[in-house]
Amino acid sequence: MNRLLGHIEHLEISGDLTLVTVLLQGDIKIKAIVIDTPKSAPYLEKNKKVAILFKETEVVIGDHNDHRVSLQNRMLGTLETLDKGQLLSCLKIRTDAGQIRSTISTAAVLALKLKPDMRIMAMVKLNEVMLSPL
Repeated sequence: MNRLLGHIEHLEISGDLTLVTVLLQGDIKIKAIVIDTPKSAPYLEKNKKVAILFKETEVVIGDHNDHRVSLQNRMLGTLETLDKGQLLSCLKIRTDAGQIRSTISTAAVLALKLKPDMRIMAMVKLNEVMLSPL
């Protein structure tokens, strides 16, 4: 499980849902959608410190170029290590927000021609990001 620390920068509420923008180190913004509001979850407060959590299998990898896709959570980083298995590969990525991990298919690693020290883009869907108050 990936875990990065930040603070809540913005809240957008609609019904029982809140779109939370969290500011991480390196001015990286990550968004999460939660089925809660500040009334039902008091930690949903501007400037409140939180951890964001997301599974390694939810990290999409692309090259360092801008990608026209719907994924808003993007972290530019450097591929530190690459452990290629027969079917799946594990990546460690250094970003300004901290180190994250990704598990993708080895076929994708080969198609993207990934190698250590390469600049890559790590992306996560906002509905796959969980928040944890500190």
